[in-house]
Amino acid sequence: MKIIRMEVGNLGTNCYIAFCEDTREAAIIDPGANAEEILAAIGREGLKPVCIINTHGHADHILANNKVKEATGAPVYIHRNDADMLVNAQKNLSSFIGKGQTCLPADKMLEDGDIIEVGNFNLEVIHTPGHSPGGICLKSGLVLFSGDSLFAESIGRTDFPGGSYRELISNIKERLMLLADETKVYPGHGPDTTIGWERKMNPFIQ
Repeated sequence: MKIIRMEVGNLGTNCYIAFCEDTREAAIIDPGANAEEILAAIGREGLKPVCIINTHGHADHILANNKVKEATGAPVYIHRNDADMLVNAQKNLSSFIGKGQTCLPADKMLEDGDIIEVGNFNLEVIHTPGHSPGGICLKSGLVLFSGDSLFAESIGRTDFPGGSYRELISNIKERLMLLADETKVYPGHGPDTTIGWERKMNPFIQ
């Protein structure tokens, strides 16, 4: 698996394109804005997107869904508990940061433990609610796309509707901190980190 990271939108969301070098199949993770740049990167690499995955339903992670889907034909995946956010501007919070925006409904509702096949690698869905009810992480070997659940030496906000500090901390400790130290973490905002580093240095989970 190779990974292209792009910072998109006014809130600096990390959009990732994870692709198989052999088949060129790709998963587009959190296309929150800048659809043209995302599509240009796909074109440069000659990729064949097989899915668009939203780690959760907040506006800064979803608002390029429609344009990317229209251009690539890739279906949109999101956890069942955040599916309503795609079609509701109040729930996805876009109505609070400007003109309310929505997306087309998801093509597939994800559940904890689902396996998403992308070329010669798989992405395992780990449900980690707390930042949002349907927040997920995606694990492939020693790689974890953590959405807005876990950041470098921080965690996602829990003061939005549907958020829960207790639930998020519990999921991080009981699900993510059990992963190998060398697991590389690619968060929804900010720099990369590792599980080992967060286990030692993240003040929220000491």
